Amino acid sequence: MNGVLIINKPAGLTSHDVVNRVRRILRERSVGHLGTLDPSATGVLPLVIGNWTRLAQFYTKSEKSYEGIICFGFATDTYDSDGEPTGPRIDLQASIEEIRELARGFRGQIEQTPPPFSAKKIQGVPAYKLARKGKEVLLGPVMVEVKEFEILSLETQCAAFRAGVTSGTYMRSIAHDMGQRLGCGAHLKSLCRTALAEFALGDALSFEQLEEAAVNHRVEDLFVHPRKLLPEFPAVTATEADAARIRTGRTVNLPELSRARQVRVFQGQRDLIAIADRVAGSLFHPKIVLVSDAAQLTH
Repeated sequence: MNGVLIINKPAGLTSHDVVNRVRRILRERSVGHLGTLDPSATGVLPLVIGNWTRLAQFYTKSEKSYEGIICFGFATDTYDSDGEPTGPRIDLQASIEEIRELARGFRGQIEQTPPPFSAKKIQGVPAYKLARKGKEVLLGPVMVEVKEFEILSLETQCAAFRAGVTSGTYMRSIAHDMGQRLGCGAHLKSLCRTALAEFALGDALSFEQLEEAAVNHRVEDLFVHPRKLLPEFPAVTATEADAARIRTGRTVNLPELSRARQVRVFQGQRDLIAIADRVAGSLFHPKIVLVSDAAQLTH
């Protein structure tokens, strides 16, 4: 079984919990996810199944979209509502216009320090494991890019927002930093990922939908159509002879649709068989082969 599923992750589960549950439903060991979500967060969690776990390498820098709520008045040690308050409650004095003006300062390329309770590693150990033991966590700032950050409303000290960010950006840190600048503290109350790369919330599935499909042996009907994957790579349809060569990891001449460095190689309309790198001109070598009867190949 090879394909990509989009799960609408519920709150309270880690991304690994979701992977384990889908493994049980599908009775498939080879399942991975594209982009971790915090346990309290919900929304888009794409899963790669079978040989298609090899596609994960192309999604490490994917852009993400979120909707959520920032609550002002106190900060927490985790920067979200799961943590313990780190100070007394202080009433928010800013208006929605002032908060919107503050939000504008977080757009573009910014320097951000990840939360101490995060998966960032310190000498090989995830920061959250050190933080849970009460050890000091010192994480250095990193450059991230916030492409969109809009404050939608403000009610009872809580601001609803919409954001679009590059990989590695923590909305928890943005909430925390906003609270510091306002002098009242803040934390992320809720977060929903509405999109990751080409995967959108409107196409996400519940566990119940997946379980029903598994019972009826129709799981593959729920897979994302292969032609929708990695749209930034041009699609090339190989002849039967070229497809046979690609399946064994050999270099082939493909229709030269563009000067793209990488292309998606299809056999027929639906069968994605490889991602190939340009060698020269129309000559391509498979970077990964996705068909189940081929060994994992890289060049």
